[in-house]
Amino acid sequence: MTVNELKALLTPGRRVHLVGIGGVSMFPLAQVLRGNGIVITGSDARESANVRKLKDEGVTVYMGHHPENVENAEVVIRTAAVHDDNPEIVAARARGIPVFERSQGWGALMQDYKHALCVSGTHGKTTTTSMCTHILMAAGLDPTVMIGGNLPLLGCGYRVGEGDTIILESCEYCNSFLSFRPTIAVILDIEADHLDFFKDLTDIEHSFRNFASLVPEDGVIIANADDRNTMDTLDGLNRTIRTFGLGSYADVYCNALSWNRGVASFDLMQDGKKAGRVELSVPGLHNLKNALAAAAAALAMGVPPTAISQGLNQYHGAERRFEYKGEYHGAKIYDDYAHHPGELHMLLETAKTLGYDRVICAFQPHTYTRTKAFFPDFVQELSNADITLLTEVYAARETDTLGISSKDLASRIPHGEYCPTFDDVERRLKELAQPGDLILTVGAGNLYQVAERLAAAQD
Repeated sequence: MTVNELKALLTPGRRVHLVGIGGVSMFPLAQVLRGNGIVITGSDARESANVRKLKDEGVTVYMGHHPENVENAEVVIRTAAVHDDNPEIVAARARGIPVFERSQGWGALMQDYKHALCVSGTHGKTTTTSMCTHILMAAGLDPTVMIGGNLPLLGCGYRVGEGDTIILESCEYCNSFLSFRPTIAVILDIEADHLDFFKDLTDIEHSFRNFASLVPEDGVIIANADDRNTMDTLDGLNRTIRTFGLGSYADVYCNALSWNRGVASFDLMQDGKKAGRVELSVPGLHNLKNALAAAAAALAMGVPPTAISQGLNQYHGAERRFEYKGEYHGAKIYDDYAHHPGELHMLLETAKTLGYDRVICAFQPHTYTRTKAFFPDFVQELSNADITLLTEVYAARETDTLGISSKDLASRIPHGEYCPTFDDVERRLKELAQPGDLILTVGAGNLYQVAERLAAAQD
């Protein structure tokens, strides 16, 4: 079933059942569908705030997955975590009810918006999507938003707006972003990742080129001029491409750049002319690049530079993106989602510019395949911390068939220590912490719990 087939089915009065309706992407999808006159039902494995809100609004939500839940449905949309053996999916197919993926649902809906801004890339998607949200909110455009992390401005990771703009974080994993229909596609960078799905970097670049090709002839691709893989991927593509970068070789770039404890201020330049002055509130060269990408997308939409400056200045970070958690024994504690060597590089390079005496990094590798595929790179990047604590690999969707352990990483890293459990990590951080230290808990798993426990601990 295709996105266009789903689009044709999403007419007012149609009965659509969402499997996993309480999820962070499914819940706002349900709200947008309802706003379009679709009759929604749903199911979820557990009660949640989102489920309760839907029930309070009169939506029928079934607890648990049962075949009878889809009896009155004309269309079924499922979350990515729901597989073909789910009882509702089996029942829907037995009844001839078409089944679509969550990403297809968003792809069908975004065709109703004048501007569909899709932010892609190996790194920086959540931050750049959040920056775009701040900018467009400052411009009064009332966007609909879907972010892969919580944004304090929204109090969650989504927003259902009334304007003609939709902003979506767009992930390449399993080619899900190929279901989207962007009018503006941002490509931040392209590196090898998700090698449990993609064959290699060439395969990933092919996927991103297909994504860029989804932009219509009157749309725009926003591309990172400083990323060779991105520019090679887009070479010869018959679409309007606007670049961002650190120098005047790009269409949108920075000038008169200054730094204050790792935080950038700069003149925003467009086609050689000053568009405004931007003062960021988040540190790091990577956030400067993210800001340039967000600014380039906003300029392509005709957003006033004053709104760009205001929105970027008011962005203070998203959840789990260098998020301040508190302190212990005078040491400042931050948590970050970095789980790829490229992200670790940016994080630890930024940490060095902030003026702390020591950087202590507690890292939880994410998936066995990624740990094995990038083992030398993890060793190299984690060696940049003054002290590195390694806890066991977060398995996520995998089982350990590769015989890889964090202990292997720790043995190769100068000042590296293996801490098998979170209790071990917390105990060691308490022993190490002193005034002037920056403590980082890092990874896409659940190590943030250690940061929260440490910040809450009494001396």
